[in-house]
Amino acid sequence: MIDTHAHIYSEEYGSAHAEMVNRALEAGINKIYMPAIDSSSHEAMMAINKQFPINCFPMMGLHPCHVKENYKEELGLVESWLEKEKFYAIGEAGIDLYWDKTFEQEQEIALRHQAELAIKYELPIVLHTRNATRETIDIISDYKSRGLRGIFHCFGGTIEEAKEIIALGFYLGIGGVATYKNGGLQAVLPHISLDNLVLETDAPYLAPVPHRGKKNEPAYLIRIAEAIATIKQISREEVISTTEKNAENIFSSSSHK
Repeated sequence: MIDTHAHIYSEEYGSAHAEMVNRALEAGINKIYMPAIDSSSHEAMMAINKQFPINCFPMMGLHPCHVKENYKEELGLVESWLEKEKFYAIGEAGIDLYWDKTFEQEQEIALRHQAELAIKYELPIVLHTRNATRETIDIISDYKSRGLRGIFHCFGGTIEEAKEIIALGFYLGIGGVATYKNGGLQAVLPHISLDNLVLETDAPYLAPVPHRGKKNEPAYLIRIAEAIATIKQISREEVISTTEKNAENIFSSSSHK
């Protein structure tokens, strides 16, 4: 299995990062993709990549919740990293209108800047869209003709929004919310082809049932696969094999060295 989105460098794990990665490997998670947050996360993320170079792969970007007064400086640091190291996606970028709308305009500027970087470096872009799925779709639609591709991470929108995202050439990232009784995905996923989904944990956040409310980690990805299989009335093995193929398709096509 492939975890397409996990913050395994997070300080919430203390010094137990290696143990957590080893638990994931033992659980059959052979690849973990790590989204960047801001410059404070870069060194820790790259250290895990160096320790587990064939299992843990970094992205580079600026999270919308970290778009502040210094966002131009942060984007400059993103560009400097892209020039010197290999990354597998731009992200986590996007729009967040849940926590704070103070920098809403700057969030759009930062997202558009990162979309241009994704096109320049021929990388997928991984999008955070909390309380902003519609706004993010509208922005990303501007780049459809230029081949921008990627993942709408932690998808929680409507069937109509899902279809719009798929039409743009993007995958839907499905995580622990699929295991929540009132998460909303039970009504959406039956109408969406497995060919358009990838699995993610968003660790350490959004742990799936039966770990809900606790610290999440990639080893729990199997719970998400099982939930999707139940919702779509297909086998767990089909979910695993198809989403793995989808993840390989979006990330291994990266040509950035």
